[in-house]
Amino acid sequence: MAVAAFALHLQLFSFTNSETSARPWLSYKTNFLHSQKKTHFCLISCSSSSSSTSESPEANIETAESCVNLGLQLFSNGRVKDALVQFETALNLDPNPMEAQAALYNKACCHAYRGEGKKAADCLRTALREYNLKFGTILNDPDLASFRALPEFKELQEEARLGGEDIGYGFRRDLKLISEVQAPFRGVRRFFYVAFSAAAGISTFFTIPRLFRAIKGGDDAPDLWETAGNVAINVGGIIVLVALFLWDNKKEEEQLAQISRDETLSRLPLRLTTNRVVELVQLRDTVRPVILAGKKETVSLAMQKAERVRTELLKRGVLLVPVIWGQGKEPQIEKKGFGVPPKAAAALPSIGEDFEKRAQSISAKSRLKAEIRFKAEVVSPAEWERWIRDEQQSEGVTPGEDVYIILRLDGRVRRSGRGMPDWQEIVQELPPLEALLSKLER
Repeated sequence: MAVAAFALHLQLFSFTNSETSARPWLSYKTNFLHSQKKTHFCLISCSSSSSSTSESPEANIETAESCVNLGLQLFSNGRVKDALVQFETALNLDPNPMEAQAALYNKACCHAYRGEGKKAADCLRTALREYNLKFGTILNDPDLASFRALPEFKELQEEARLGGEDIGYGFRRDLKLISEVQAPFRGVRRFFYVAFSAAAGISTFFTIPRLFRAIKGGDDAPDLWETAGNVAINVGGIIVLVALFLWDNKKEEEQLAQISRDETLSRLPLRLTTNRVVELVQLRDTVRPVILAGKKETVSLAMQKAERVRTELLKRGVLLVPVIWGQGKEPQIEKKGFGVPPKAAAALPSIGEDFEKRAQSISAKSRLKAEIRFKAEVVSPAEWERWIRDEQQSEGVTPGEDVYIILRLDGRVRRSGRGMPDWQEIVQELPPLEALLSKLER
């Protein structure tokens, strides 16, 4: 448990051996699930003295490090309640920032396993705010899949997106960078909004006294209607420019929310027909997933109709992803251990740099394509349902309605609609994978 994608955290850790360091206490135990490399927040002492049969009195002293390690061991054996006690003890033993982050994160995983969403959110919020936990770790960790399906995660994600109280500041910064790439002229527009508003304000400042003189009249008084017209133009310009500035800000927030949903979507796991588990991000440039969400009867009927044009859909890279409402209400709980068995996990690829390097190989891509069939099964259906309901809400659709969502080759949403899709229309709309339009879509 307590597994996290430490690609974002490797700069925090140094790997040394017992010959070069007096206290080389960091080592990592890796495991794979949902096609991503996961690393335990584990603080394990590697000193040679720990392996001796006669332990020194200092070895029996309870420390935050030892409590975290013991808690991880208890958790892996299914003793979640006892593991919680150890993580809480670690937090009371004056831990250093790294130990506190590990204790809080692993404590959140325990609460998530027990279905205690509020307590898990509180632990993660503290780790984000005070101990520099990366929000991407929460998004990527399969052990928090059950938490990501809860309303508490949505609230935490919204806080991170807004960057409030230093929660997820780095997450919002990353979202804004992506937003700037997608809308590169927004900053220029805002500059002109501010500059023109300031110019109109200055002009109004000098024109209003002239308007008063024009109203009073006199030999040297300016023309009343001309001056009033200038004031009206300046005030109207300020109102329009401020409205445009606020509209642009609103559009940016909507875009950041969409990017956040796209990031969550990219991490949703699927099981291919070969029983291999991958994330949607690993299928980019390879398939166009079509998500069918609704009642079992409706989705089954849509799948049957799709079989009639199966050949044409496969030419266009369509991969059917059925999501049945209500499948995620009863999470599966294992008595011991978490995730998949080690033998099955070892066969799964990792995401990030390792996967990107492997994906550059033609043979690796060919093997992945060979495993992709016409249909894939969702893993962690509750997490899928939460994402679909969020997407429905953003599009003004009543959450829980039967919908379909077609994704592009680059993983973004192409279009969506109520009910189930017209497959003949989709065949006409989507170009074959070898076509030029498909290459531009990648």
